Amino acid sequence: QVQLVESGGGLVQPGGSLRLSCAASGVSLSGYPLGWYRQRPGKQREWVATITSGGNTNYVDSVKGRFTASRDNAKNTGYLQMNSLKPEDTAVYYCEMIDSWGQGTQVTVSS
Repeated sequence: QVQLVESGGGLVQPGGSLRLSCAASGVSLSGYPLGWYRQRPGKQREWVATITSGGNTNYVDSVKGRFTASRDNAKNTGYLQMNSLKPEDTAVYYCEMIDSWGQGTQVTVSS
């Protein structure tokens, strides 16, 4: 059974950075694509980024150049490095793999 646990969220000022982690258990992270999603207040959950098993990445246009998805297969953990954060990045962030979801981690960007 796949279990995903996100961490690393918090309160940060505009322009700041955070790194989210997604620790996987029950399956090897290396064999599957890992997706990152977010749900902003009052909005539907939206796709943010994907890193494939081969390490290729794709991003929604609004985060390109600011967010970077990566993975450490030895630690069975994926990461989302978020730089130059904006208030509109405020959301609960989730990781997803093989249709399994983590519990989410809150990111709040505010001065």
